Amino acid sequence: MESIEQINYIKASSAEIYKTITTEEGLGKIWTKKLKVKPEIGFVNEFDFGEESLTKMKIIALEENKKVIWECIESDQEWIGTSVSFELSEEGNKTKILLKHYDWRELTDYYRWCSYNWAMFLQRLKNHCENG
Repeated sequence: MESIEQINYIKASSAEIYKTITTEEGLGKIWTKKLKVKPEIGFVNEFDFGEESLTKMKIIALEENKKVIWECIESDQEWIGTSVSFELSEEGNKTKILLKHYDWRELTDYYRWCSYNWAMFLQRLKNHCENG
């Protein structure tokens, strides 16, 4: 099984970052504007990227200001069955965010493209949290 791992350091509190990655308002500003999101374990978040089908992520874990885990139950074939985690830890005046997208069945060009896009996601998150 393959795993994408990306890290970034953001000059914002873990509470602000957590709110951004767990709410419609936050994810709507950094990922896609067409979405249904609720910060509740068991809820299935829906993201519309203008493709043939929605991306649906079931919330597996929420630890306020510390951790979020999603399991992909509907999306591109390569995403189904994978999980995405966000781990937050404050370090001085910054918060470290470690993003993992794991349980990929194989290393493909799509996997590589997604790795790049997760890095861009973290950059948009940083820009949003630091600059509004």
